[in-house]
Parts: sequence; C-alpha cells; structure tokens
Amino acid sequence: ITFLFIFELSVGESKFFICTAIGEPVRLEWYNPQGELIMPSKRMSLHTETSRSRLIIYNAIVQDAGIYRCEAADASGHTVEASVVLEIYQRLTFRDVQSPQEFRHGEMAEVVCDVISSPVPTVVWYYQDREITEEFRVLANNNLQIQQVTKVDEGVYRCEASVEARGEIDFVDIAVVVNVPPVLSVFQQSFNSTADYQESVTFTCITSGSPDPMVTWHRKGQQLEPSEQYMFNRMEGGRSMLTIRNIRQADGGTYTCRATNKAGLEERELFLKVFVQPHIIQLKNVTAVEGSAAMISCVAEGEPLPDISWRRASDGQAFVDGVKSQDGRFEVRGRHGKSVLTISGVKLSDLGRFDCEALSRIGGHQKSMFLDIEYIPKFLTNYTIYYSWEENPVNISCYVMSNPPATMLWRRERFTISAEGTFNTRVHSAEGKSVLEVTPMSDRDFGRYNCTARNNIGVRYQEFILAQADVPSNPYSVRLSAVSQRLATVTFMKPDSHGGVPISYYLVQYKEVGSLDWRDAKSHSVQTTVVLTGLEPNTTYEVRIAAVNGKGQGEFSRTESFQTLPIREPSPPAVHGQRGMGKAYRLGLIKQDDGGMPIVEYIVKYKTDKEEQWMTKLVPGANDFAMLQPLQWNTRYEVEITARNVKGLSEPTFYQFFMPQKPDITAESLFSGLGLGAVVGLGLGALLLLLVLVDISCFFLRHCGLLMCITRTLCSKKTTTSGKGKDMEEGKAAYLKLPLKEENGKESLKPDTIEIKVHSDNSIHTKLDDIKE
Repeated sequence: ITFLFIFELSVGESKFFICTAIGEPVRLEWYNPQGELIMPSKRMSLHTETSRSRLIIYNAIVQDAGIYRCEAADASGHTVEASVVLEIYQRLTFRDVQSPQEFRHGEMAEVVCDVISSPVPTVVWYYQDREITEEFRVLANNNLQIQQVTKVDEGVYRCEASVEARGEIDFVDIAVVVNVPPVLSVFQQSFNSTADYQESVTFTCITSGSPDPMVTWHRKGQQLEPSEQYMFNRMEGGRSMLTIRNIRQADGGTYTCRATNKAGLEERELFLKVFVQPHIIQLKNVTAVEGSAAMISCVAEGEPLPDISWRRASDGQAFVDGVKSQDGRFEVRGRHGKSVLTISGVKLSDLGRFDCEALSRIGGHQKSMFLDIEYIPKFLTNYTIYYSWEENPVNISCYVMSNPPATMLWRRERFTISAEGTFNTRVHSAEGKSVLEVTPMSDRDFGRYNCTARNNIGVRYQEFILAQADVPSNPYSVRLSAVSQRLATVTFMKPDSHGGVPISYYLVQYKEVGSLDWRDAKSHSVQTTVVLTGLEPNTTYEVRIAAVNGKGQGEFSRTESFQTLPIREPSPPAVHGQRGMGKAYRLGLIKQDDGGMPIVEYIVKYKTDKEEQWMTKLVPGANDFAMLQPLQWNTRYEVEITARNVKGLSEPTFYQFFMPQKPDITAESLFSGLGLGAVVGLGLGALLLLLVLVDISCFFLRHCGLLMCITRTLCSKKTTTSGKGKDMEEGKAAYLKLPLKEENGKESLKPDTIEIKVHSDNSIHTKLDDIKE
C-alpha cells in the first residue's frame, strides 16, 4: 500500500485521494474519521478498481476534517492500511464590509471590519500608511473604535488581516466620513446704520460643517428671497452674506442666519439698528497659545467715525494707541475705525475680558471680548513614589492643569492601560485628574508607571514608581529606666527603615526569664517610650521590641534583661498643711514610693513643743489627709508621720505648724466674713429700724405717724356703746404702761412692746402686743 500524507483543504474546496494496493486484494475500503465505513453520497464519492480506490470529497466543510483510513485485505484475510490526515481551514474572507462608513462628529465611531478565517486572523489597522497603535482602540471583534470622532479622523482606513500559519494576508480599504453639524458664527451680531442715505448693511455668517451646510436668511419668520432690497452672496471659506440696500428705518430689527445639513441645524440672530451713533461691528473672542502673540481686532462704525480705545477688565489698565505698555508686551495700532491690540508673549495672567470702546461726539459704544489662553498640560503632582504590597490596593494620582482639557492615559512598560483596566488595575478619571488603582498581585506589578497628558498644544509625561513596601527594620538601643517593684519604663530608638509605609505602633513583648509566654504591650501611636505595668517584684524580665506598619510586623530588637526591685518599706511620706475650721489642722499626705506593696496605714504622732507625751492618730493608707483636732490656741505643734506596708515602717517625716491666738469676734471680724450683698442688706435693715423708731416717737409725742393710723383704725371697729371711751383709755394706758386689772382682780404690768423683726430678705414684721379694741 502507498502511504498518504497530511493535506490542507479550504472550506468549500473539493479534493480526491487515491489508495493503491500492491498484490491481489479482495477488499479495498475507506473509513471516515469516526471509524465508520464510507458509503457513496452527494458529498463523498468512491471509485474502486481491483487494486486502486479513489475517494472524492466535494465542497469540504469543517466537519470533514480528520483522519481517513484506507484498508486492504487479501484472500487469506490479512489486512493492511494507510491513513491520510485532512485539515480543513477557513480561507481569509471579508464579509460585507461597507465603504464609506459615516459617523456624526463627536460620537463614538466604530468602523466595522468583518473578517473570518481559520484559525482566527490577526487584524492590523492602518491610517495614512501608518499602523494604528495608541490613538484608537481595536475591539475584540476586530472593529476600530474612535472615541469622539472629529473631522481630523476622516479618511481612508485600511483593515489588514493575516493568518501567519498559512502566510495568508488580505486587506480592505474603508472610507470614514465624519458629518459635522453646522457651526455658525458671525462677525457682528448687531449693526447700526443711518437711514435714508441709501446705505447698505451686509450681514456675514461664517459656517462650517460636513457636508457643507445650506444657509438661508429669515426675517419675522419668513424666508427672504432675492430682490432689489435683499442681495445674497456666498464666498469661499463658508461665508454667506445678506446685503440690505437702501436702508430705511423700517429695516431695523432681527435677521436670522440659519445653516442646515444632514447632521443638524444652527441659527444665529443679527440685529440692524438704524441710527447714527458709533457702533462696534467686529470684535471676536480670541484664543492664543501661551508664549505666542495674540491680536485682537476691534472695528467700529458711526458717523462721524469714532475713536477706539482698549481697557483690560481685570485691573482697569487702559492701552493707548501708539504707546507700548510698561512691560512692552501690549501695543495698540489703529486707523479708520479699526484698532488692533497686539499682545506679545502671552501669559496665563492675560486670560480674561478686554473692553473695546468707540467714542465720537454723537455718543459711544463699548463691547467686550474674552481672551482664552491655551497651554500644554502642566503636572501638579510632586509625590511620585508610592509604596504597597501584594494584594494591598494603592491609588496613584496624576493631577494635570491644561487648556484645552488634556486626555490622560496610563502606560506600563509601553503598554497602555485601558480605561476599563485589568483584573488588578482600574482607572478613575475626572477633569484634570486621573487615578490609577493598582492591586499588586506579584513582583511584576511593582515598578514604573507612566501618566501621559495630551491636548492639541502638546504632550507631557510624568513617571510614577510603585515600590514594594516592606516591614520595618528592628528598633535598637533598648534601655530600661525608672525600674521599680512593679513598673519599668522602656525606651528605644526608631528603626532605620519604616519599609516605605508609616509605622503604626510598636509592639513591646516581655516575659519572666525562663518562661515561654511573652506578654504584649503596645505603644501609644508611635511614641518610643512604653511603661510596663503589673510586674512582679524582685523578678528578672526579658524585653524585646518590634515595629508594626501596614505591611506587618518587623523583626524584634535584641532582647534586653532587667530586674525589678525587691519589696521594701515605703519611702517617707511628704506632707503639706493648712488651717482647718476652729481648732483643727488639715495635714495633707502625699504618697511616695510604696516599696512595692500598698500602704496599709499612716501613723501620725503629734504634740505641743512643751509636752513630752505624743498623741497618736492612725490614718488608712487610702486617705490623702489627716485631720488633727482639737488643738490649743497660740501653740506650736510637732508632727511625726510614718507610712507602713506589710514589709514594715518607713522612715518618719517631721513637720511643725503653729496654731494662732484665739480670734476676737468684732464688728470688723463679723463683716469681714460677709459678702457685699449681706453688708448692703444689713444696712437697709438698720435704716428701716431707724424709721420705725422715729414713727413710734411721733405716736407718743405728737399723736401722728403710721402707728397712730393703725391705732385709730383698730379703735374705729368698736360699736357705739358707752364703753368705747373706757376701752380707748385702756388701750392708751397699755401704751403708757398703766396698770391693768386682770380677770382675777389683780393688777399686772405687761411689757407692752412693739416687736420689730428684720428678716433676711429685709422685710419688716411688726407685732403690736396688748392693743385692745
């Protein structure tokens, strides 16, 4: 049998294979890739002779691929076989690619290139004989995506497809047409004219767009047609003009310039004012590039022709014709109603409004324009090194100032990071800002990242470095100070390296020598001093310190050892004293070192300097003062204070104080203890008491005053009986201290008094005793 080889066949092609057997075979058969005996059909034909068989495959499809086996058998049943491998591929084919393809200005354009092959083809786009690599985006379906397509993007694009395995290549040219909506501008929106002087006014409309827009003129809702009064003209550069001849007063009003094309419609209104005052007819906003020159033209009309002057709105500085500014950058030249302000070496500070004013003896007219400054992107970011670690997200911020706004892209090793990002990168963009969020997953994600800012003025680059953070190095110079029975202060030096990430805190571990269990203590923030508490007296400890940042915990410092002090008697207490109330003295107790165990009590002994025997007072250790009382006036006292804990007594502390003489109670001492309000109150009470005494004197001596009125009121209540005079006499006698008879017939003298009470609120309560009706 002749062995066969590998064959390639394109979809839709036909091919035949010959199987020849040497000898006298009794059977010669073909089997398909599924191992099934091939039977003749419309797509597969068999022509078999004695020792030769031909298999024909018509219009091959992908499913026909595989291994075909030819088997021959002789009379004794011995079989041999041969195989042929058939590979089916799809020929490179462009399917229904349209050209031209039209898009609207500013929209997202997707240029369609539908191409198929087997295996999948590699598609490359070309524009103006250059391969497109960065400006636009090639989608997964091989289409070319153009964000915010503009007229600049119009042209012929070549979609080239190739299959490297077969060396097959083909292309198709696609014309991209960008339809731009009409953009309409006017030199001047309002016009002045003198009526009845056979004057003409020409309105100029400048249009642009694709396809070229059609311009029509309208007035009061009606389209104007050519006539003796209206003349239309169209010139190169998209200028459409309406000339109004023989101006009359009625011609004043609004005229509309309308531009339309298949992409849209835009209108501008122009106004004709018929009078003779000066009028600025041409003043446009100007856009200049930083560092270049800007020329601002102002054209005015009027009768007589006005003089034109300029003023900067930001500071009010005026610019005079023929005179340069102080810095030499501003110069004005003009004649015949036209003035040009030239600015050399434009700066960003020049941005703003400029006013043009036309003046004549008839009147004046002022108009303003805006000078816009375009400049190359300027980076505002100084911080260019960022630290992170695996699986820890970090935001790399790129800030840009530019006019017009810049397009910002991120690159990594010359590859552009798309706006959608990847599995571990994401781009967040806003005007003037782009943030690249990176979640490092391996060492490959660390390195240099490039932020590119581009506008039509230029392009700038700024490089950022994403460095791999590490845990901090170990602290050093560990020192122990203020070691007592239960406390110790640990100080240390900061690590030489924080690993690129700020240190969060320090971990201090300590344990008893011989123990395996470390106890943890954290520093407050990043302080390098930590106080260890709860220590056991007379015990040796080991201490070590590690710094902790966002990445994790660094290495421990060298282990240092220290020993707490043994338990001992307390240190002598400190005291301070002050006078108490009366015969008392308050003795303040200030705790000193308690020797490692709580103070149980203070033993306070005191005596006069003339006595030999001490008086003793025991004060609980939790108290912070001792009250000594009662004491003697005008006497010096000696005090001895001792603190005691379970270990024993401290050394005594000696203290002396002097009790003064017994204070005298005098008016001065009384009033010295009263406040201003109390003194004033007592003064008012004394005044009222004096008034009452005067009133009583008037009652007895002259029978007048408040008391006399009260007496008469009481006496008037008595009925008109014969006893009225007697009762009155008795009442009078009571005040005159005359003897009165009691019911038992005995005479008695009652202390007939007037009781006057002065209350704390300075009110007066008066009681008249024994006043009869």
